[in-house]
Amino acid sequence: MSPTPPARRLRLGLPRRVFSQVLLMQLAIAAGVAVLATGLFLAPLGDQLDDQAMRRALAIAQTTAQQAQIAEDVRSTEPSPEGPVQREAERIRKATGAEYVVVLDERGVRWSHTDPRRIGGLVSTDPGEALAGHDVMEIDKGTLGRSARGKVPLRDAGGEIVGAVSVGIAYDSVRARLIHAIPGLFAYAGGALAVGALAAWLISRRVQRQTRDLAFSDIASLLAEREAMLHGIREGVVALDRGGRVRLLNDEAQRLLGVGEEAVGRSPDEALGTGRTADVLAGRVTGTDLLTVRGRRVLVANRMPTDDGGAVATLRDRTELDRLGRELDSTRGLIDALRAQDHEHANRMHTLLGLLELEMYDDAAEFVDEVVGEHRATSEQVTEKIRDPLLAALLVGKATVAAERGVALWVSDGTRLPDRLIDPRGIVTVVGNLVDNALDAVAGTSHARVEVELRAEGRTAVLVVRDTGPGIPPEHRESVFAEGWSTKEPPAHRERGIGLPLVRRLAERQGGGVSVGEARGGGAEFTVVLPEALTDEQGAEPALTGARTPPTAEEESR
Repeated sequence: MSPTPPARRLRLGLPRRVFSQVLLMQLAIAAGVAVLATGLFLAPLGDQLDDQAMRRALAIAQTTAQQAQIAEDVRSTEPSPEGPVQREAERIRKATGAEYVVVLDERGVRWSHTDPRRIGGLVSTDPGEALAGHDVMEIDKGTLGRSARGKVPLRDAGGEIVGAVSVGIAYDSVRARLIHAIPGLFAYAGGALAVGALAAWLISRRVQRQTRDLAFSDIASLLAEREAMLHGIREGVVALDRGGRVRLLNDEAQRLLGVGEEAVGRSPDEALGTGRTADVLAGRVTGTDLLTVRGRRVLVANRMPTDDGGAVATLRDRTELDRLGRELDSTRGLIDALRAQDHEHANRMHTLLGLLELEMYDDAAEFVDEVVGEHRATSEQVTEKIRDPLLAALLVGKATVAAERGVALWVSDGTRLPDRLIDPRGIVTVVGNLVDNALDAVAGTSHARVEVELRAEGRTAVLVVRDTGPGIPPEHRESVFAEGWSTKEPPAHRERGIGLPLVRRLAERQGGGVSVGEARGGGAEFTVVLPEALTDEQGAEPALTGARTPPTAEEESR
């Protein structure tokens, strides 16, 4: 048998949820403040009631002492329970609600008292200060118990002190007033506590919603995991607040952007300077997988808004990937070129074999020199003007395909493109699609020609493809960039209306654009402008201007 599981211990302590802990802490604070405020109010209340009682007693005593007849009776009569002083003192006591009104002479003998039997006797407390001409307020204990007292001198008409008047207010009534005030104070304190508890509950509910009802330990774990994830992933993360200021940069983002912790609290323009990277992070450029350049790095950026009005941008480094893709695409371009040359090579070999069988050796040698020289001239012409091997291989292959289709593919003399392309695969896609469209447009026409011009203007690449085809009517020049739109029937193996929309998306992703117009002498002319398509490398070849006009169809026929 398995051992009996131990009994669970009752764990006492704070609840784990943030909502519960915040609510308990706020209730404790509200209760503590209510108790403290009540105590601070009650503490001086007793002193205030004592002072009020003593002042009331003093006021009654002063009013009594102002009656000249009492002073005259003290001088002219004897102390007696039936005397005029006793009668007047009792009248005043009953009228004012005082506990006692005692009139005494300068020897301290009572002339009036609540208990008539004490008339004629000495007072129980020292009247010396009042007999000396001073008003006295005190709380003292006498024959009638503890009371709030007021004592004043009694003067005759000439101002001479003939005795004193002592008035007492029962201290039990003062205490009763204090006790009577306590329930009201507790009622106010309870009401304030109830309002504070309601406010604490509302605040705690808001905290519960904002923290997703998590415990403090869960939040601490999430923060620890967040820090480990942000600083451990190999993707840059930039968080921005609702004001557009950077509030978080992980290690990879600092490496890719070349900034440090000083960028936190600043806008992208302040931290990175003006440029496409700052525009992407600030949200001025929208889209997915946006290409941008920071230094010599090619970055792919995506920006996602957050619920609090801020945003989170992720950055991926495509520099090494582009380098590997460049080698792969070069190989693919070479394979396409070889495949395109297959039929032409077979025809040339058959021609050479026929010349040899006819023993026309001189003609055979001349034919070989012409074919080799033509191919070498075409390759050298392209590689001299286009230093990027991927683009050069593409155009050499396209030239072979164009020759098979009876089209002259001309690389403009104004073409000068150094090997500083940031995204060569994207430019290959752009040029390849435009050349393919141009070949389709001029195939089967007389004197078919396609001209390609690639030039660098600083860090901007300008790509121009012209053809001698029928051109594009002005009313359709915007429609050609819509997906699925085409004037040709689609072949069985693929769809049409994809190439030009892809060209526009690639151009806009790099911050550029594409336009179409009418070429010189007829046909269509596509122009693609790609800002920041080249790295800012020292010693780069400048773009050449003043390119000569390509030969006309008549000149080529000669």
